[in-house]
Amino acid sequence: MYDRMQTLTQEQMNKIHGAAMDILQNTGIAFNEDEALEIFKSHGFKIDGKKVFFTEEQIRKAVDSAPSKFTVTARNPEKSVKIGEEDFVFVPGYGAPFIAKPNGDQREATMEDYDNFCKLVQTSKFMDMNGFMMVEPSDVPPETAHLDMLFSSIVLSDKPFMGSPVSKQGARECVEMASIVWGGKEQLKKVGPVTVSLINSLSPLQFSDEMAGALIELARADQACVIASLIMAGSSGPVTLPGVIALQTAEILSGITLAQLVNPGAPVIYGSTSSAMDMKTGGLSVGCPELSIVVSATAQMARYYNLPSRSGGGLTDAHIPDAQAGAESTLALSTAARNGINFILHSAGILGSYIAMSFEKYLIDEEMCGVIRKMIKPMEVTDDSIDVEMIQKVGIGGQYLTQPKTFKLCRTEFFLSNLMGRQNQAGWKAGGSKRVDEAATEMLSKRLASYEKPEISPDIEAELSEYVMRKKKG
Repeated sequence: MYDRMQTLTQEQMNKIHGAAMDILQNTGIAFNEDEALEIFKSHGFKIDGKKVFFTEEQIRKAVDSAPSKFTVTARNPEKSVKIGEEDFVFVPGYGAPFIAKPNGDQREATMEDYDNFCKLVQTSKFMDMNGFMMVEPSDVPPETAHLDMLFSSIVLSDKPFMGSPVSKQGARECVEMASIVWGGKEQLKKVGPVTVSLINSLSPLQFSDEMAGALIELARADQACVIASLIMAGSSGPVTLPGVIALQTAEILSGITLAQLVNPGAPVIYGSTSSAMDMKTGGLSVGCPELSIVVSATAQMARYYNLPSRSGGGLTDAHIPDAQAGAESTLALSTAARNGINFILHSAGILGSYIAMSFEKYLIDEEMCGVIRKMIKPMEVTDDSIDVEMIQKVGIGGQYLTQPKTFKLCRTEFFLSNLMGRQNQAGWKAGGSKRVDEAATEMLSKRLASYEKPEISPDIEAELSEYVMRKKKG
């Protein structure tokens, strides 16, 4: 397939891999978690204090035991998803402490906002999974907020959901809540992954105790983990992108190795949202072209290891859903989808380099997910889809509008926009001359009003609620 984005040669990927192996063997990775160090030690890894050193043989063994594709089972089995190889999912934004208002102001996010995002995901034709920490709610205690978010993710939507990696205890509670839904821990093991959790390295070359501990608990329960690196080129990583890719490869592979030592065959995803430091402001830029270059390289390196991949999606540095936000987000989102990323996190809603979620931006990004999925769907080139007979019947100078096939396919053959304006100027002015973000504000209330809570056993919901209350009381 022809693509003007750089396709790394086998020699170039071997060179990146070789550099990562050099880093892993001679510099090592610090794991700030005692159980992780014990696991590495028990498997014969060289350890110096908190630093773990890896041989290529140890890395290869771990990578070879991880699946190239797996299924995440939803509460509603019809909404289960496959991740890996040719299958990919769109997942909403993650980790924003603020809500961006339509005028560009920000306010602290609340649990009501989180619940509303769950409802938008449930009513979406294009979001494949529910998120976790789509916003960080300020009106619930931070030490137990993950319980409230997991409860909402499970009860308000029957799509697969992201799990809680906030700590070893948080991951354990995530597994226990999933076990309530699926009939116990043994039954959960039989089902396989029902969550995907985000495990971030602490660049450069570290894993925090919270992340390493959560990874161990989730892998032990056979729950999927994205092992991700967010390197800021020129700050927490080299200024050159090949150096960034080598560094993140070392970090990701070390986390994957830990997961496989805990549970050989545990589902993992090779992940990155590494990008560049803006040399004018000193801050992280996710709207820059360098992010998309890294996204493409990450997808290729994941395929090099025969692993599913993750990157960011609709990312922007803009603070309102304006032209900058649309351009930057569409560039990153389309790059991820077209280059073969399997788990596209931050597909919808993010503004200001992860600082805020916007309901309007969510709806705009969500529609772009639909556009991109349509754009990359292969055409079926058959005698019927070409239909030479109809073309000959219409002949020279004829029209196709009243042909039976046009009537048959007029509602299904093309992407029908729910949000983007396609009317002429007179129609646009008659409709109030709305910008797309203004149309999204209007649509938001309609979407939330259309929400219907999916069916869930009253006994399971009551048990989940009781579990959350008990854990909050300590």
